[in-house]
Amino acid sequence: MQGVMTPADIEAAQHLQHIHETPKSFVKHYVFSIDHKYIAKQFLWAGLLFLFFGGMLAMLIRWQWAYPGEAVPVVGNLLFPDTQGAITPPTYNTIFTTHGLIMIFFAITPIMIGCFGNFCIPLMIGARDMAFPWLNLLSFWIFALSQALVLASFCVELGSAAAGWTTYPPLASQVGTPGLGQSLMVLALFVTGVSTIMGAINYITTVIRFRAPGMTWFRMPGTVWGLWLTSILNALFVPVLGSAGLMLLFDRHFGTQFFLTGAAGGTGDPILFQHLFWIFGHPEVYILILPIWGFVIDFMSFFARKPAYWFRGSIYAMITVTVLSAVVYGHHMFVTGMSPLLGQAFMLLTLVISVPAEILFLNWLHTIWKGSIRLTVPMLFGLGTIFVFGLGGLTGIYLGTISTDLYLHDTMFVVGHFHLTMASAAFLGSFGALYLWFPKMYGRLMNPFLGKVHFWFSTVGLTLVFGFQMLAGYAGQQRRLYDPFQYSYLEGLQDLNRFTTYCAFALAIGQLAFVYNFFYSLFAGKRASQNPWELGTIEWTDCASPPVHHNFDRIPVVYRGPHEYNHPEVLEKLGRDWIGQTEEFDPAADAATSDEVAATA
Repeated sequence: MQGVMTPADIEAAQHLQHIHETPKSFVKHYVFSIDHKYIAKQFLWAGLLFLFFGGMLAMLIRWQWAYPGEAVPVVGNLLFPDTQGAITPPTYNTIFTTHGLIMIFFAITPIMIGCFGNFCIPLMIGARDMAFPWLNLLSFWIFALSQALVLASFCVELGSAAAGWTTYPPLASQVGTPGLGQSLMVLALFVTGVSTIMGAINYITTVIRFRAPGMTWFRMPGTVWGLWLTSILNALFVPVLGSAGLMLLFDRHFGTQFFLTGAAGGTGDPILFQHLFWIFGHPEVYILILPIWGFVIDFMSFFARKPAYWFRGSIYAMITVTVLSAVVYGHHMFVTGMSPLLGQAFMLLTLVISVPAEILFLNWLHTIWKGSIRLTVPMLFGLGTIFVFGLGGLTGIYLGTISTDLYLHDTMFVVGHFHLTMASAAFLGSFGALYLWFPKMYGRLMNPFLGKVHFWFSTVGLTLVFGFQMLAGYAGQQRRLYDPFQYSYLEGLQDLNRFTTYCAFALAIGQLAFVYNFFYSLFAGKRASQNPWELGTIEWTDCASPPVHHNFDRIPVVYRGPHEYNHPEVLEKLGRDWIGQTEEFDPAADAATSDEVAATA
């Protein structure tokens, strides 16, 4: 539907999306649901479960770096009975490998993309469901299968994967990492990739085809833009990782030599795997941050009670980053012996991609400048996201420059940097989104005091843990070492590592505030009104909390953008500082600008 939207077009749009009957049975309603909102909740619960699992692995890593070879207190004898509770070098390899893979693919991704992509996209663009509901159902259960494969990898002889989260061959070969555990983990990555591609197809199609009448591209909230651009990257680059994983499995079990060389010589090239991995791996950085950028654009406007500063510029910056993310992967491979000319090109592109990111950063600051800021829990998490992303982004410049990367590569500086940009920003942004949309998901409010406790423990803890990791890396501590202090030049860093570990334990303890808040609010929290935050986007103005099965009895018609706050005429005539996207405030003005009433592509 393109062109000027007439009353007949609007009426036709009401019949474009059918109202599906509400499921009657428990299984169809809660287990094998095709309702995007319940599938979002399934992704949320699955992601939170593995976030806890991956977080516990992180605490074991931190203990090992603080007290190498000493028995883990409380749970050590239960987890490692054969060594009286101590972590051995092979076990340590498994712990840090599976921590990285679980947190990226099986915790952050389902929460941020699986949950909020499913929940927010249809509600925020005025659709009754995803374009392909059955494909949506299938994407979750295939993802659940991948999580089952991860758990199974811990139950086989020799344990789970231990070749590092990048699974580089030849370390990831049967010689370097024998046993079925590594293969099960690689297979889990392939299976979750299938699920991700299914979700990406659904998200892309839904945004293109199911936008409500009047919902032009630049009337979509930043959240939808971030999730949509992420889906494009997933559709393009997850198949690259899946192909690399499949070839690695063939090398491990069927004698092929894509990446490995046989005893008698062969044609395999382990560097080829690195190319394939990072062709996916660097877009993955932006796959994980683009939705967060979208959240933050909206958070800053929602709770500064101002229109988002240069909203179009922010969207163009996100599009630019999406395009450039495909051509900067080589900065991960400066030490592999690539041509200096090729390395210089990747260095230049890496520095260029920081420019649109800086535009986003400045636009966020301009949005909150002189705003009527409401320090709600989502706003605090949004501000924390800006801080850790800025800190991680600035330190990333040193890793994108060849001369400094040669020294910092494979040190704890790299670990601290990407944990600030990927992990910390994604963590804080996702929790901010959860606090924001929890009332819409479950119809109840979370406790704001406990939310603020969670925020301060998380933001301060993440900053200290990964800031001190970068400091240790700058001092020369390499990553992945079982006992760094066996090297005399690193002995002086043990106190720093112990203090970092104490900060990590405090960070973990702070998450208990969220756990209690989440479960208490789920069952006994205060009932939420339809629009407790006083926001103007469609999911708050046109949906109950929680929404009905088909979202909208009548598909809404959109008249304006998502960030209309503190307009003088609205303040004067309506007595409030916001107006909804679907609200006909001034019929005469709306008629005069009917050419701008959106058409859906």
